[in-house]
Amino acid sequence: MASSSSSYVNGNRNCHGDNPQVKRAKWVVPSSRMAKNTHNPIRQIVDNMKIEPNPEKKMIALSIGDPTVFGNLEPPREIEEAVIDCIHTRKYNGYAPSIGYESARAAIAKYYTCPEAPLEAKDVIFGSGCSGALDLCISVLANPGQNILVPRPGFSLYKTLAESIGVEIRHYNLLPERGWEIDLDHLQSLVNEDTAAIVVNNPSNPCGSVFTKEHIQDILQVAERLRMPIVADEIYADMVFSGHSFHFMASLTTEVPILSCGGIAKRYIVPGWRLGWVLINDRHGAFEAEVRTGLQRLSQRILGPNTLIQAAMPRILEDTPQSFYEEIMAHVQRNAELFFNGVSKIPGLTPIMPCGAMYMMVGIDIDKFPAFTSDVEFTQRLVSEQSVFCLPASCFQYPDFFRVVLTLPEEMVSEACERIQEFCAQHYMEEIAANGAL
Repeated sequence: MASSSSSYVNGNRNCHGDNPQVKRAKWVVPSSRMAKNTHNPIRQIVDNMKIEPNPEKKMIALSIGDPTVFGNLEPPREIEEAVIDCIHTRKYNGYAPSIGYESARAAIAKYYTCPEAPLEAKDVIFGSGCSGALDLCISVLANPGQNILVPRPGFSLYKTLAESIGVEIRHYNLLPERGWEIDLDHLQSLVNEDTAAIVVNNPSNPCGSVFTKEHIQDILQVAERLRMPIVADEIYADMVFSGHSFHFMASLTTEVPILSCGGIAKRYIVPGWRLGWVLINDRHGAFEAEVRTGLQRLSQRILGPNTLIQAAMPRILEDTPQSFYEEIMAHVQRNAELFFNGVSKIPGLTPIMPCGAMYMMVGIDIDKFPAFTSDVEFTQRLVSEQSVFCLPASCFQYPDFFRVVLTLPEEMVSEACERIQEFCAQHYMEEIAANGAL
């Protein structure tokens, strides 16, 4: 007797029931809506640029936010030995709990806890790098059709992660004339009933800014008044120059619930090790009913990050000498000062001195460079003529700037500045008449 759920068409079983029209005319397999909505703004811009360096000059790539690319900065020997020892034990070759080994989560909690924002192992969720942690946070807080507020200029991955799941991005402005502080009036004007969270990045990629304690308190006052949770992207925590201080957002509030994202990529010079975390700084039980459980469920999508690095985390935190952190940041600060002093002398460019992280933003007076209509054209020609690749800040929704990475060898900074100066001297025009004539 024929089944009511299937039939035969032309002697072939029709797995779609009695409707033969569902058969496709040819092999065309569509991608999902999520895949179609996933775009990386940096890749969209850079992949369409004509990156053809001058063959007579060695390429200086100031565009890649990977501190390992030049080979001059290395992780401390102690953390390499910690991972090697974990390999040799053969105890960490299997699956870990999706949220991470409890011993590793306890080590993170112990390292970052403070009286104002106490943490336990249950407050730590591991992700695949800080980007994986950000993905967990955005996915757990926002539904399709809602929006989150993110900085402009800001890390492009926020847009990639949010829009892929149907969440709208709303950019609040940072103020370059105030060291890239948040324009809080503008931020508040963007909030509506569909706003799910505010993303705050400190220290900043791409700006290299570090917020003062007072400014963070001002941000928290706004979030408290709006009853708005914060996703704190703190991957560059403690990566600040001498004379500046870093403050975890959660340490400055007893009212605002905060999901803090961090990781080992940049501070330990190991972005490929792919270990990040979410610190659940709950207030008034705001995260208890749904968000904490939601993070655990979302972590099960990839069954947790690298087990060997997790197992090594207690020793990574305990054994890394303070001198390692200090030497890395001293190197970045020297490069920042060299680059700032060099570029400050170039007509048409305005560098903004960073206070930490590993980046600097440079403004372009594009009207004084009539050969170019945008920062993308400016940086593209800089590559073709001088083999210096700076990332156009249109990648960060901020045109007429470019970003440079400050982790390169010191001698390359001087060379890069000389080439940029030569390039600008060739294309800069002080005065241009209304009709375009000189």
